[in-house]
Amino acid sequence: MAPLASGLGSTQAPGASSRPLYGRSSSPAPDVPGAGLGWRWGAGIRKHLSWAPVFCLCGARRGVCPAGGRGSEVSSPRASGGQSGGCRSWAAAWCPVGEPPLPPTMPTAAAPIISSVQKLVLYETRARYFLVGSNHAETKYRVLKIDRTEPKDLVIIDDRHVYTQQEVRELLGRLDLGNRTKMGQKGSAGLFRAVSAFGVVGFVRFLEGYYIVLITKRRKMADIGGHAIYKIEDTNMIYIPNDSVRVTHPDEARYLRIFQNVDLSSNFYFSYSYDLSHSLQYNLTVLRMPLEMLKSETTQTRQESFDIFEDEGLITQGGSGVFGICSEPYMKYVWNGELLDIIKNTVHRDWLLYIIHGFCGQSKLLIYGRPVYVTLIARRSSKFAGTRFLKRGANCEGDVANEVETEQILCDASVMSFTAGSYSSYVQVRGSVPLYWSQDISTMMPKPPITLDQADPFAHVAALHFDQMLQRFGSPIIILNLVKEREKRKHERILSEELVAAVTYLNQFLPPEHTIIYIPWDMAKYTKSKLCNVLDRLNVIAESVVKKTGFFVNRPDSYCSILRPDEKWNELGGCVIPTGRLQTGVLRTNCVDCLDRTNTAQFMVGKCALAYQLYSLGLIDKPNLQFDTDAVRLFEELYEDHGDTLSLQYGGSQLVHRVKTYRKIAPWTQHSKDIMQTLSRYYSNAFSDADRQDSINLFLGVFHPTEGKPHLWELPTDFYLHHKNTMRLLPTRRSYTHWWTPEVIKHLPLPYDEVICAANLKKLIVKKFHKYEEEIDIHNEFFRPYELSSFDDTFCLAMTSSARDFMPKTVGIDPSPFTVRKPDETGKSVLGNKSNREEAVLQRKTAASAPPPPSEEAVSSSSEDDSGTDREEEGSVSQRSTPVKMTDTGDSAKVTENVVQPMKEVYGINLSDGLSEEDFSIYSRFVQLGQSQHKQDRSSQQLCSRCPDGVIKLTPISAFSQDNIYEVQPPRVDRKSTEIFQAHIQASQGIMQPLGKEDLSMYREYIRNRYL
Repeated sequence: MAPLASGLGSTQAPGASSRPLYGRSSSPAPDVPGAGLGWRWGAGIRKHLSWAPVFCLCGARRGVCPAGGRGSEVSSPRASGGQSGGCRSWAAAWCPVGEPPLPPTMPTAAAPIISSVQKLVLYETRARYFLVGSNHAETKYRVLKIDRTEPKDLVIIDDRHVYTQQEVRELLGRLDLGNRTKMGQKGSAGLFRAVSAFGVVGFVRFLEGYYIVLITKRRKMADIGGHAIYKIEDTNMIYIPNDSVRVTHPDEARYLRIFQNVDLSSNFYFSYSYDLSHSLQYNLTVLRMPLEMLKSETTQTRQESFDIFEDEGLITQGGSGVFGICSEPYMKYVWNGELLDIIKNTVHRDWLLYIIHGFCGQSKLLIYGRPVYVTLIARRSSKFAGTRFLKRGANCEGDVANEVETEQILCDASVMSFTAGSYSSYVQVRGSVPLYWSQDISTMMPKPPITLDQADPFAHVAALHFDQMLQRFGSPIIILNLVKEREKRKHERILSEELVAAVTYLNQFLPPEHTIIYIPWDMAKYTKSKLCNVLDRLNVIAESVVKKTGFFVNRPDSYCSILRPDEKWNELGGCVIPTGRLQTGVLRTNCVDCLDRTNTAQFMVGKCALAYQLYSLGLIDKPNLQFDTDAVRLFEELYEDHGDTLSLQYGGSQLVHRVKTYRKIAPWTQHSKDIMQTLSRYYSNAFSDADRQDSINLFLGVFHPTEGKPHLWELPTDFYLHHKNTMRLLPTRRSYTHWWTPEVIKHLPLPYDEVICAANLKKLIVKKFHKYEEEIDIHNEFFRPYELSSFDDTFCLAMTSSARDFMPKTVGIDPSPFTVRKPDETGKSVLGNKSNREEAVLQRKTAASAPPPPSEEAVSSSSEDDSGTDREEEGSVSQRSTPVKMTDTGDSAKVTENVVQPMKEVYGINLSDGLSEEDFSIYSRFVQLGQSQHKQDRSSQQLCSRCPDGVIKLTPISAFSQDNIYEVQPPRVDRKSTEIFQAHIQASQGIMQPLGKEDLSMYREYIRNRYL
């Protein structure tokens, strides 16, 4: 192979011998297992302009610059451990000099499959229910037939045929005529429209017949890459069997009340196209599968399918199309899995709508007009779920109480697509201490004593729990234990001692590079100390945690981070791949309740991770965020709503201690609110937790009502419902030394659920569509061009915004959301749009299931909220009516100078220096060639103008000319427009123009109409 440029010589990557410049490696690197599996690519036209390092999925990284034949090696903190454990894949990078880079050999275009059942109508006859479902555009329909003549069995028929609108009308017309009492009688309809819905929650049976649960109201809560996430607002529960065949039971009504005590309108979420049970990292990893595997999986699906309608719309082999992928949900975080279990093998998958429980909130961070969405999703586990004092510790299968997976997602809203957009996420977990322990609430004490119910010398239950975490998150697993270490009387310290013993025992059987990291920190002790800042100490812990786990981002490092690398960025862990970074491992935070202290600690870790996420997307110059900025205040409000919601679900009240409490800047009125929240939590735990626990057990299918057996309210305890292994002999026992799953340990530090293997490929449904089909067209799903919509009703304008809700409304203020502001400068007192603010709060701050009874605190808090909004309105009026303070133009110039960095530092070039003579001559020659090539003959123009069938060229009437790549004509700006623009610039600098008589009269009329 000839050298690419003079002076390069034979510059090759270490261990590379005669490799192709692009695509996959032809031969693996020496002493590296599976080195030929990665992709190698680079970018750059000029010498030293860009070079890409050599990445290893275990975390090791080496870099070689091809220009000059000199290279440098940079090893990550996990390099030695990853290579000793055996690397799985290498991605060698290469940058040609003198040639434009070719795109890497990456996976083919894939998209999530959008459900074709989004609108439902239930039609009723005396013998059957007909459930008609359609997509949002109402172009494709499916029909379910439900028999009503069976008193206790559920008979559902799905023909799996896709109907058109005309075919559905004809079908319903025939059903109407066929079910009328008298033929030809128009007054008595045979088909009734029962209810309209947006999805099926599931089917449930107690002691009589089955019920169907339908979603009748929904509210959009978030948008991730064009995929809408909805919250259930209302449901309808309909009894299926006809009254003529109904067999009544006296206890049916009581079971129905217990089941409906789980309020589905409180923090239950679903999506038609985005898998909420998985993280963003998993969902995007599935979409980037290699082309060969998608083809093989599609072929396998076609051969194993016996449904003649499944192949409708598939493109023939070799045709152009897009792969649609749908993955199985992670059932641990699905709350209606038991309700859908009876029909999941009978109906088409589009009828199955999986629902999660927890929290979902989204806010918009406006960075100089660039919208960035910050999303917080909390998934509450459906295993061993329950209330505060009734569910502690873990069950026999390793599921812990109050286990919640919290994921923060950062996305650039300027680009909607998953493949072309910029997305980042970070995941952390909270959960009870994985031991057999409980608290006796029969003594009516504020802090019941902690008791260990069962000895576990080999940490069997902890081993099951951490094995699940290694499979889902990879390594390292980091435990942040916030319980008290020093107590006069042993209370919380019992859990710390047992947890330390369990982790020490389990670590001796793990490889050294994948051991469980244990961080104990007595947060309550540091809070009482006047000399120690709690959040500063938490910030140090957060930095060390994020450096070990890393985070997920779907784009490679930006050029500015390569040009000016940050020390903290180079020490970041995780897994580096050619398309970005993967998070390996997770932080597991716990205290006793996993509520107040845990939420504050998770906020500090999330704040640290948010800084790295913003830095990876090129939005800030250093991975560091300060308090009292608009961005951190917005993020803090999200986490407080998140903590209040989870606390209501598990503890029965909102948070008692918040971030401001630990910052010691909370107002004195907060102490009285904390006392009332404590009393509300105690009341809920003492009087209503037992009923809520029965409702959860019945809803999740932990208890199944059976004729002839004790009823739910007759059981003295639900211990044996959640610990089923205690009532039977296990055929095989897990090893006490090899407590981990072999397949999981082989692929560490990567999570096994994201590894491309045969077991995980079976969980995917892959089909090939035409690129414009509605099942994969997210553009059509998001914008809905077939509907008439208004900008005022769009979700992006209603959500909380940093510019509208947090930034001060004073003139000449720095609009950056990363500027530290004084407490009196916040935008909370001068909101620009009160209705939008109330709408955003209404969307996110909703009560959890079975809220506590009203108290004085609830009345006082509502009155304070009302007075707060009144004060906000008054503040906004006074701000408008006061004269604007003139600012010095020099100060504004300094602000602009600090905000806008030189182009040389950001992009490596400076256009103000001018072009060299050689470059200018090349560019002039290029323009001349283009003009001569595209010059039209004048005679041919005259001939075409005389032809009646000539092509008519339409030119829009505008001040801008029809430019091309060869020449640009500057637009003409009139004098009046120039003056208006200059006045606008001066107004932003505080230099206001004198008001005219018309302006003053208009302003007086406005004040008179609104306030007088």
